[in-house]
Amino acid sequence: MKKIIISTLAVSALLFTTSCNNDFDTDVKDIQVSNGQADFTRYVALGNSLTSGYRDGALYIDGQNESYPSMIAQQMKLVGGGDFKQPLMADNNGGLLMATPLGTIQIAYTKLFINAFVDGAPDLKYANDNKATTLTNTVLTGPFNNLGVPGAKVAHLLAPGYGNIQGVAAKTANPYFVRFATEPNTSVIADFKKQNPTFFSLWIGNNDALLYALAGADSSVETLTPPAQFTQYYNILINEIAGTNAKGVIANIPNITSVPALTTIPTNPLTAAVLGKGNVAVGEATIDNLNANLYGPLSQILTALGAGDRIKPLSKTAANPLLIKDEHLTPLNDKITAAAMASGNPTLMALAVYLGATYGQARQAKAGDLVPLTTKAEIGTLETLPPGVPASLGARGVAYPFADRYILTPNEITEINTAVDAYNVTIKAAATSKGYAFVDANARLKELASQSGISYDGVKYTASFVSGGAFSLDGVHLTGRGYAVIANEFIKAINATYKSTLPQVNANSYSGIKLP
Repeated sequence: MKKIIISTLAVSALLFTTSCNNDFDTDVKDIQVSNGQADFTRYVALGNSLTSGYRDGALYIDGQNESYPSMIAQQMKLVGGGDFKQPLMADNNGGLLMATPLGTIQIAYTKLFINAFVDGAPDLKYANDNKATTLTNTVLTGPFNNLGVPGAKVAHLLAPGYGNIQGVAAKTANPYFVRFATEPNTSVIADFKKQNPTFFSLWIGNNDALLYALAGADSSVETLTPPAQFTQYYNILINEIAGTNAKGVIANIPNITSVPALTTIPTNPLTAAVLGKGNVAVGEATIDNLNANLYGPLSQILTALGAGDRIKPLSKTAANPLLIKDEHLTPLNDKITAAAMASGNPTLMALAVYLGATYGQARQAKAGDLVPLTTKAEIGTLETLPPGVPASLGARGVAYPFADRYILTPNEITEINTAVDAYNVTIKAAATSKGYAFVDANARLKELASQSGISYDGVKYTASFVSGGAFSLDGVHLTGRGYAVIANEFIKAINATYKSTLPQVNANSYSGIKLP
């Protein structure tokens, strides 16, 4: 007898529980699969990279074929759902080459892979030497049921011209939408409405906060959408969707502390082995030098200024924290400079102005800070220093404080998660007011991030980087198995709201991370 995974609502009387975090596997040969009160004839998915099937740092064909909307559409076909067409990439390289009126633009988001394990940690590389995929000169032939656009925020789905190739260089258009927009001046929501959908899914808003978080809350790199603005645009979007009379399902977004891209790198990665690049003796000598010429004197000066908790000398035997700039600290620039000048130490006196300007808001990272996954590659890279300053003081995160974009402080984390909480209030209110099915993706991803994780048919999934199985190598987007977990959440919400009995997908049958 064939076994498949099916909604807990549809067959609750037949289920048995193996764990509070398990989904259920049961024989459903006598259960009639039904569309209930929904019409799945024309299902169209709206969203961003999470909807498109983006993973491992790129959009590529194998990932698209395991997007969560395509999984849902396969189940909808069992009850009359139509074909689900996606704007597939040309290959598995990722990235784009686009011919524009201003010349060729390369969008080189080539997918990540594990090259090897070094000291027990994955050594990530880019496939195909960062080579982009096939040159794209013409728009693909649609219409497409998957309207997930990598990089899109809520406002972008409403923006006319978001698929105009002439706007790519100015960043008023999105190259991924350029590939499949029906015309240059259309918008994502306009292309959605043109299809007269009978059912939709919407998962959008993640980029309104996450891009800012991944940029270390540096507003010169990325901005955080103000909650009031988010509400304005989201409600406009929902009203546009409601005008189609389609039924559908919408999902909220996760807090930033649920993704391994922000929770994997420790705040204290600086051991003697790391500083010596595998040679402990060299690392210990480096620590002695830093303590004598930087950490020791700074610690003494800061202690005298009543800020001795900011910087302590490095240890040879324990893991040491990264050195960062915290813009929320009281600036001590002038006081550090004055103390260095009064020290009588010729070296400190010569560097007095530099020390004040560089370390006035410096501190060592601590519990509560978050280090983006991308920061790992920057640890120890050299900052360009003013003339006369020893080059050894230029190692970022080691002797030179990491700039704002490399770290998230507790104040910044609170700012972002407060915004996300406000976004989610808006999303839930929209679902309630329109009678749409609602997916609490935030709660589900928090569950993934917990120690117990989520289990499917004996396989445990967590948010642990690489080993957890749910997140891909970029630490933000999911694996095929992770997307299957999300697909099942959508299916359960659809069944609960529209009295359908769509079977869940078997998460274990999809791809995870490929190990070397």
